[in-house]
Amino acid sequence: MKQNTVRSAIVIGAGFSGLSAAISLADKGFAVTLVERHDQTGGRARVLKEQGFTFDMGPSWYWMPEVAADFFSKHGRSIDNYLDLVRLDPSYQVIFGRQDTVALPASYDKLKQVFDSIEPGAGERLDRFMQEAGYKYRTAMSTYVNKPGLHFSELCSREVLGSFMKMDMLQSFSAHARKFFKDERLLRIIEFPVLFLGATADHIPAMYSMMNYADIKLGTWYPTGGMSMLVKAFTELAVESGVNIMLNTTVEKLEVSGNEITGVRTDKGLLTADVVVSGADYHHTDQELLPEGRGNYKTAYWDKRVMAPSCLIYYMGVSRKIPGLQHHNLFFENDLRAHAAAIYTKPEWPEKPLFYLCCPSKTDDSVAPQGMENLFVLIPTAPGLQDTPAIRQHYLDMVLEKTAEYCGDDFRKDIVYSRSYACSDFIADYSAFKGNAYGLANTLGQTAFLKPSIRHKTISNLFFTGQLTVPGPGVPPAIISGQVVADYISKQKAFIHESVI
Repeated sequence: MKQNTVRSAIVIGAGFSGLSAAISLADKGFAVTLVERHDQTGGRARVLKEQGFTFDMGPSWYWMPEVAADFFSKHGRSIDNYLDLVRLDPSYQVIFGRQDTVALPASYDKLKQVFDSIEPGAGERLDRFMQEAGYKYRTAMSTYVNKPGLHFSELCSREVLGSFMKMDMLQSFSAHARKFFKDERLLRIIEFPVLFLGATADHIPAMYSMMNYADIKLGTWYPTGGMSMLVKAFTELAVESGVNIMLNTTVEKLEVSGNEITGVRTDKGLLTADVVVSGADYHHTDQELLPEGRGNYKTAYWDKRVMAPSCLIYYMGVSRKIPGLQHHNLFFENDLRAHAAAIYTKPEWPEKPLFYLCCPSKTDDSVAPQGMENLFVLIPTAPGLQDTPAIRQHYLDMVLEKTAEYCGDDFRKDIVYSRSYACSDFIADYSAFKGNAYGLANTLGQTAFLKPSIRHKTISNLFFTGQLTVPGPGVPPAIISGQVVADYISKQKAFIHESVI
């Protein structure tokens, strides 16, 4: 008599990559258990609720909406049944000074007019810049992004090789941008999306102008209720797909015998499965969860990795409305390059930081009590810096003073809730390597097959997903990462569902 062999999988970590991997494996017939140490899913995209305020703790930009939409479509769902997406207009505003603010309209034609008003002819040059950026975006999404990154041969197809020069992999982003624009304000706007990639614009490949296409052409969106609603949508889909989610469960060790994981030791007991996928911090899994000497990489390898930034975040509730703010606000009064150098070159706490302020209550009344304001402030910082209460207070005072000065309204006495979150918190909550917030830097030497591998070299049933492996950091790449590892596992002979006698 023939019967189906049901393969089982354990996924560690319920961030977007873990949720994506769990849903994708369940769709391929695996019995999946998703293990999460916190009391909610989402990973870095957890939600904080205090005194009537709902704060997104991590991601706050909703770019590349087609990635999540396509994921749900592949699983026979429409994301519209889970989310209410609103396109923001303006997409965001960039603040260069008290009387010098540029709001970027959602309409591309209106944006060209803004560029022309700053630098005559810049609108037409934006067309040419975006034409190249669009080519890079479409080529990357159709060729590079969905590869498992296991071997150089993945990049040796005719399509990939034919696009190599057009992708501008050997030219710096800074040099590329300066071929089109001269005004310093426009350059800061164009260079802003690469600030979090892990190097200055002088050292990031021009290939990443694809991010400007995602920003300008695909638009900035917002899920009503906050980014946590996207987490909720993925969690609901996971449950509908049959995934067993174990919250408040910490993985303590991975037990190995020969070339296999034989058990996942948690604070709730031992779990077993045919396949283990770690969506936890890669370094943490590799160096701390695995037995000594069984890591995929040596300590020296990790010491040489170039990390993307960490960040210092403040969550604040204000008892009244504040004038002058949009949903997304970039305070770029200070030198973008000087701040980037403090992150990537020295590294040190920036003397005159740039910062980002999100005020979702301008769009969404549900994230703050009536008549109040929800503020999320983020300062990009170098990973691995020591953060003390004094340092956190120093930078809070600095950003509040700058914000109050810009708004012409000193609201500091009206702050009714405040919490900070920095490098040490990323380590404590996510076991983040060097307290990173955004994974590895997207340098040429850490791209595609040069990133940490999605499979373990000697342990046959251990795989990895998330921002430290392909395709990289960010919500859309995390979603893609989970799909990539699930697709790879499903094609491996050892895990193909078979009929047995």
